[in-house]
Amino acid sequence: MRDVAALAGVGLKTVSRVANGEPGVSIELTARVQKAIDQLGYQPNLTASSLRRADGKTATVGTVLENVANPFSAALQRAVEDVAREHGVLVFAASADENGDRERALAASFIAHRVDGLIIVPAAHDHGYLAPERRAGLAVVFADRPPRFLDADAVVSANREGAIAAVRHLLAAGHRRIAYVGDLESIQTAAERLAGYREALAAAGLGADDSLVRVGLRSVDAAAEAVSALLRQPDPPTALFTAQNLITEGAVSALQAARRQHEVAVVGFDDFPMADLLDPAVTVVAQDPTRIGRTAAEVLFRRLRGDASPYETLVVPTSLVVRGSGEIPPPA
Repeated sequence: MRDVAALAGVGLKTVSRVANGEPGVSIELTARVQKAIDQLGYQPNLTASSLRRADGKTATVGTVLENVANPFSAALQRAVEDVAREHGVLVFAASADENGDRERALAASFIAHRVDGLIIVPAAHDHGYLAPERRAGLAVVFADRPPRFLDADAVVSANREGAIAAVRHLLAAGHRRIAYVGDLESIQTAAERLAGYREALAAAGLGADDSLVRVGLRSVDAAAEAVSALLRQPDPPTALFTAQNLITEGAVSALQAARRQHEVAVVGFDDFPMADLLDPAVTVVAQDPTRIGRTAAEVLFRRLRGDASPYETLVVPTSLVVRGSGEIPPPA
């Protein structure tokens, strides 16, 4: 800054105001300073700047997601970025991959880099590890799932209600042998969707058939294998409720390989790219990751502004998107 000030023939405060976009500098002085900045290749050191600020803020937040490659995580992250940009804040993102130890390590790394707040899609079974940091002033909001053993804000989807709507839709089409294909039961969202599946069947007077339930699937290939095995059963399902977007992709792949995509109905939980372009197009229970991410970010920045109101869990509703695969009737 001293070099820029000397070259432009101005004081350090003027350079600081121009570099930070502050008002109060004439057009002529701004042009002189900007020319000197360009000539010298000056870049402000934001880390050093934060050390001098009275509030100690770094204008950064971190997001710990399930997997940044997943369309749901990507949409959530983008929504957080959009809100953060409105506040002049930079967002760092990382993937926990459903690993509690990795979540803790990533959170610790972000905290060590002095982020002002965290948005976490939780994988750990105990979030008490964040209590000391929060007492020290760190703002934390959980997205997609609530925390465990920590009272904190959370923004979640209506998972059980969405699963009930999916199964009711298949029941209304006449199906009675409806399989459930889902993720790890230790994941709270997956557990809620499985509970909704069982609840909808029970309300229809149908007992859950464990031979039609497949859980613990962590990839597209694993889901495809599970669905292929279901189709080979002596009394196979006539419909599938697939409880996660990657699992739906695997299920559709298995049905196509068996040339049964027009015979077995499918309703998936979570939308995914090009679901509406398949044949048949895939009926889904759509979450709203953009709304979840935006709401979580808004809550986070509200806390950063000093809001000390009681913590709350906000529920974002799901919607059934009818496209064709969920309306295939069972065999006559």
